[in-house]
Amino acid sequence: MNRLLFIGCLFLASAGALAAQKGLYDIQHLVDVRIKFAETDWHHQLDSIKERGQDERLVATVTVDGKVYPQSGIRYKGNSSYFNVRNAGGRKLPFNIKVDYVEKEARLPGGYVTLKLSNIFRDPSYLREVLSYEIAGKYLPAPRANFAKVYVNDEYLGLYNLSESVDDDFLKEYYGDDKGVQFKCDPNWQENAPGSCKTGNNASLEYLGKDSVCYYSLYELKSKNGWKELQDFTRVLNQEPAKIGEILDVNETLWMLAYDNVLVNLDSYLGRLCHNYYLYQDEAKIWHPIIWDMNLSFGGFRYTGSGAPLSNADLQDMSLFLHFNDNNPQRPLVVKLLGIDHYRKIYLAHVRTIVMENFSNGWYKERAAALQKMIGAEVAKDPFRLYPLETYQQNFTQTVRIDNSSMIGITELMDQRATNILQHPLLLKTPPAIGEVKHRVSGEVATITTSITEADAAWLYYRSQPFAPWQRQPMAANENQQWVAQIPLTTSVQYYVVAENKYIATLSPARAAREFYEIKPK
Repeated sequence: MNRLLFIGCLFLASAGALAAQKGLYDIQHLVDVRIKFAETDWHHQLDSIKERGQDERLVATVTVDGKVYPQSGIRYKGNSSYFNVRNAGGRKLPFNIKVDYVEKEARLPGGYVTLKLSNIFRDPSYLREVLSYEIAGKYLPAPRANFAKVYVNDEYLGLYNLSESVDDDFLKEYYGDDKGVQFKCDPNWQENAPGSCKTGNNASLEYLGKDSVCYYSLYELKSKNGWKELQDFTRVLNQEPAKIGEILDVNETLWMLAYDNVLVNLDSYLGRLCHNYYLYQDEAKIWHPIIWDMNLSFGGFRYTGSGAPLSNADLQDMSLFLHFNDNNPQRPLVVKLLGIDHYRKIYLAHVRTIVMENFSNGWYKERAAALQKMIGAEVAKDPFRLYPLETYQQNFTQTVRIDNSSMIGITELMDQRATNILQHPLLLKTPPAIGEVKHRVSGEVATITTSITEADAAWLYYRSQPFAPWQRQPMAANENQQWVAQIPLTTSVQYYVVAENKYIATLSPARAAREFYEIKPK
């Protein structure tokens, strides 16, 4: 649980900590999953369901950590992780399990209903998914992930990644509702838009006009409706970017872009395929991006969409302004947001925070060592692991060859990348320094003050209730060299401070808005 800092009635709270901790996905919990099919040809039936591409499942009894869930629904999941492994004759295929498929009241510990079991495809280190999701969760809503031992009809299939589903429970936990518009931003690779449509670069959020059919093959609608809302969002992003803060949680989006860039997570919006994320428009009509699918994080995918695949050196030194520097019209989420000075400076602040809290201080190596200690024996006896055991032993620190391609070592990538990033000219500039943040309440007005140096401007972001859209107002410097802002206080208020100079911004708390300050009226 994130730390709390009390200053009178003022405290630093973690938005994630507002929800109860859910033990199913605790990172040190090695989950035991046992699937029992009545059918002897269960594999063939699951293959057939996958080939049909319909929302069908095969019923089976599933036992999770000793608790039985009869009549659960099972299907294979994934694209390359399923088809590549199956076509190569592999038996370790990824599963999607719904324990409430027949018994609608069935719930896993923590209230979950879905198990997403990934076969650790193209990650000989076994670490990318779990480590990446844990880092992401420090800064923005992100699925949680750990490991599971999976058995089918008492046969051990090996060690899997278990990742939280972006479902109704996830949406309610992080956005306070689940009735909004949801898209999975992953194109249907077998379909094409009509010839009359403008060609879009997968789920790039380019504006393709008013005909919703032009979007059908590029985004998967997960809610009952939402095509018009998506069209309106892409139109504002591309044609009226100055208004984007009215309909998009920009800070969350900047965290996602900074995260994908720092971790060289190119199997994402940033890379050639431009996919692997969700979009959710909450009931307040604010859009939120949600990261997804981390098995190729840490340089596991080498294509930016421009030019040849990146070499190891290219991965280490990939530009912080990928797509922005060349004004790439096929990545408007990058180009339009970073084209606004205030947002670009916040993006750089997020880059700096991610690097300093996870990589330049060595934290990720400590976490990886703990994970390796926990799973090492299971990896060694994994009967259907996709890659030789020696690649697991090597790939955390060095490049290995798998599937006729090179997979860069995680420390080989990130030690040098962290150094390179912190040597970027803009990150060598002196950032604003924000001192202790204080408040006082007088009637129904709260006054927030703080000392700030090396800043040209400061802003207060605040909201009057959890999950409400963040509002922004300028802070002003008084004669005592304190920066001050006043806001109405009728209920509790959550807030954070942003200070900026010509080059870069600083946020307080640094992890805003995943963390924030809160004032509670007396």
